[in-house]
Amino acid sequence: MPSLGADMESGKLVEWLVKVGDPVHRGDIVAVVETPKSTVEVECFDTGTVEDLLVEEGEKVPVGTPLARLGDGTASAAPVPEAPEPADARTAPETEAPGQREASPTAPEPVLRELALPEPVPLEPAPVGAGAASPGAPAYPDGARATTRLRVSPLARRVAEEEGVDLSTITGSGLGGVIRADDVRRAGRHTTPSAPVNATVSPVTPIAPVAPVAPSTQPAAAPPTSDMRRSIAALMTRSNREIPHYQLTLTVDLHRSMAWLKERNRELEMSERLVPAALLLAATARAVRAVPELNGHWVDDGFRPATDVDLGLILSLRGGGLLVPAIAGADRLTVEETMARVRELTRRARAGRLRGSDLVQPSITVSNLGDQGVDSVLGVIYPPQVALVGFGAVADRPWAVDGMLGVRPLVTASLAGDHRATDGATGSRLLRTIDRLLQTPEEL
Repeated sequence: MPSLGADMESGKLVEWLVKVGDPVHRGDIVAVVETPKSTVEVECFDTGTVEDLLVEEGEKVPVGTPLARLGDGTASAAPVPEAPEPADARTAPETEAPGQREASPTAPEPVLRELALPEPVPLEPAPVGAGAASPGAPAYPDGARATTRLRVSPLARRVAEEEGVDLSTITGSGLGGVIRADDVRRAGRHTTPSAPVNATVSPVTPIAPVAPVAPSTQPAAAPPTSDMRRSIAALMTRSNREIPHYQLTLTVDLHRSMAWLKERNRELEMSERLVPAALLLAATARAVRAVPELNGHWVDDGFRPATDVDLGLILSLRGGGLLVPAIAGADRLTVEETMARVRELTRRARAGRLRGSDLVQPSITVSNLGDQGVDSVLGVIYPPQVALVGFGAVADRPWAVDGMLGVRPLVTASLAGDHRATDGATGSRLLRTIDRLLQTPEEL
């Protein structure tokens, strides 16, 4: 079970996407795990053959618990137990009289036997001959219909509830016909609400007026707190309790950056065009590389510098709550590559399809609320990190240049620093470095 956040202690295995005997490669998606904040696709970090699945679907286990065992494919698979044959099938004579073959019960075919293992489906064939039902009639006594429970993965069942999809109308693509989450999503995309056709209007029957109901004096029940909200509350409480914050702000002139951005976008396709946030993120990653004292984690009463700049990006979900996926090695990416990563992370986060590699522990986090129109961000550090950079909205404001007053596009950059790891002088150096890099955007 991977650690998908500093506050994650355990996770629930929602769905296996592989089975015993399947070959897997590094980077393949093998399972879906539910954390307090989201449902995450877990990637395999080795290449081999699945020899054993150690955790059942729906089981909650602590971080670090082995989920599966991989091998080189030489281990023999465990024998699959067979369902017992019906007693009268074992005692049936080996030879039959002419005309009696259809009336004699037979053992089920191997395929039917395998599919019958997970559910109590009767293996005996329907009776024929004397007293048998006529063609087209139910093959069960008294016309009773056979009922079997649908085989649905837990994630697929939850997706069906959220999207209002009828599971009985879906054909599963999983092993043995199991309905998977992707089957439900495909069915949901093709489902349209039905409207009544040629509806008959009935005469209106007068209805006696209903006496008004007196308003209740009882206070309305508070809505339940989600797991994500509780997780965020616990982490931010820990941050304010343990971390002695200091806050710094700096106003940055983006005149040159916005001019460069405008020219660069003329050369790009519409789907690849850049937004100011890509420049701000790229400049922050390069600045953090130049000021490594703010890039790392406070662990066991000491600062541990990170070897790479893994830039955390705070994303606000439409349904409420926050996620912080990371852009790994952000200091080595161009502005265009940074923009592509932001688009991909945003799309996957809001679709609930983040991968385990997206939720590695960031070494520093950026909170960009410019699209919300706020002037500045005074952030709260995500432990065990030691710094958080914030950006407000890019807005045209009065600004003096060479003694002349004019209007320039400005942004307020802020820094929340951990006083245990650094002081204000180090934080100021980071903000000044971000400013300097944004004055030469062509070098990013």
